[in-house]
Amino acid sequence: MQVITKVSELRRALADVRNADKRIGFVPTMGYLHDGHLALISASRGHCDVTVVSIFVNPTQFGPNEDLSKYPRDFARDEALCRSAGVSIIFAPSAEEIYPAQFESFVEPGELAKPLCGAFRPGHFRGVATVVCKLFNMVQPDVAYFGQKDFQQCAVIRRMTVDLNLPIEIVTVPTVREPDGLAMSSRNRYLSPEERGRTLAISRGLFAAAQEFASGERDAATLIALARKHLGRVDRLQYLELVDTGTLRVTESSLRSPAVLCVAAYIGSTRLIDNVVLSWSPS
Repeated sequence: MQVITKVSELRRALADVRNADKRIGFVPTMGYLHDGHLALISASRGHCDVTVVSIFVNPTQFGPNEDLSKYPRDFARDEALCRSAGVSIIFAPSAEEIYPAQFESFVEPGELAKPLCGAFRPGHFRGVATVVCKLFNMVQPDVAYFGQKDFQQCAVIRRMTVDLNLPIEIVTVPTVREPDGLAMSSRNRYLSPEERGRTLAISRGLFAAAQEFASGERDAATLIALARKHLGRVDRLQYLELVDTGTLRVTESSLRSPAVLCVAAYIGSTRLIDNVVLSWSPS
C-alpha cells in the first residue's frame, strides 16, 4: 500500500494503473475510519482492481461554529485499517495541496443542496461538491463509493457528476449500523455513555416508520408522526422530513413513489443524521 500526499505523485502512480487497463475504485473520506468506511472499501475491492482512499478533513464544508478543529483524527489507525482492508493507495493531502494560495473557484450545487441539511448548514454542500469534484479530477476513478447515511450528499454528488459530464459511476452503499441500530459515524465518539443510550431514539423512530410502511401505510403525515413519537429523548430535533428520493422535495400526501425519511438531531452538542428509504413498487 502506498501513502501519497501530492497530486503529482498520485497522478504518476495511477497513470501506471490506467496503462495496465485496471479499474480504479475511489472512497473519499475525512478519516477516523469505522466499519461504514470499511464497507465502502470492501465494495470497491469487490468490483475494482485498485482501491484509492482519500483522507482529508475538508475545511470548506464546515461552518464557522462547527467542529472542524475538534473533528476526530488518527492517521496511524486509519493507515492500519486501510492496509488490513487491502487498500492500494491512501491519498492524504494537506489543505494547501487541495486549496492552494489564492484559490477562489467553487462548485455551486443546485436545488438538491437546499433542503434538509442544506437549510441548516449554509455553504456545506458547496464545500462538499467542490472538494469531491477536485478529488475526482485528481484520482479520475472509474467508480466512487459513498454511504447511504449521507443520503443528501449522495444525491448532490450524483447530480454534479451528471451535470459536469464526469465519467464516473457513483455507487451508494447501505448504511452500516451498530448492533443496537445506531448509524456508524466518526462523530459518535463525541457521545458520553448517557448520550450514547439516547441516540437509539433516532434509529427506533426511523425503523418504526419503516415497519409501518412495510405493513402498508402510505400516508406521509402518519409515518412522520410515528417516527416523531420516538424522538422525544433527543435534545433538539433539527428536522424530520419525508422526501422524494429523486428530487428531495417534501412528500405531503400519500406515497406513490420511493421516498426517504430523513432526520437530523442533536444529542448533547453532537449533531447526528440518519435516514431510511421507503421503497415501494406500485402494483
